[in-house]
Amino acid sequence: MMRKTKSGWARRFGGVAVTATVLMGLLVGISACAQRDVASLADRQPTLDLEGFFEGESIAYGIFEDRFGNLRRQFRVNLTGTVDGNTLTLAEDFLYDDGERADRTWVIRRIGTDEDGSILYEGNAADVSGTARGRVAGNALNWEYDVVLDMSGQSLQVHFDDWIYRQDEDVAINRAFISKFGVEIGSVTIVFLRGRAAAAVGPLDLENWPSSLGN
Repeated sequence: MMRKTKSGWARRFGGVAVTATVLMGLLVGISACAQRDVASLADRQPTLDLEGFFEGESIAYGIFEDRFGNLRRQFRVNLTGTVDGNTLTLAEDFLYDDGERADRTWVIRRIGTDEDGSILYEGNAADVSGTARGRVAGNALNWEYDVVLDMSGQSLQVHFDDWIYRQDEDVAINRAFISKFGVEIGSVTIVFLRGRAAAAVGPLDLENWPSSLGN
């Protein structure tokens, strides 16, 4: 669930002996074949209660990798979630390894149940274009949305295919795949800690990125 990234990971395509149109079609076709359905995870445990997991204080550590698997940015997050009926408001406060600060507030609503039994959600945030929509089944959330990034002073809209997998009572892992025109350009990996796991190390210092760690 990131807000900003630098322009360094946005690469041009070149030196390919096929037309851009053919290449794009092949990549989009491969992407379409690889689509997963969160309903297939309905039996996975422990069950993800989205509102319950993110209510209260939690923390996260994350990385951004470009499409070649190169580490581009690291970040840490303090999160505060409040629940009012079927609505989860999740405030996120970021520190990146280059010292940049950012914040995002998600307003996430549980809107019903799908025919396959998965729980339907929709959400909004300031830098999300339109409405994010997704489903929870078993231990997982999958939702998709478009984010407007500031790339060297220009706005670039990219697509997020976002997956969260609950691992145990206090730990969840997030994998988000970022694409433009159906072509993956990078990915985000985040580990969320809540409850006793978060209390053991948080809240995180968001004033300074650690330059060294003691033994």
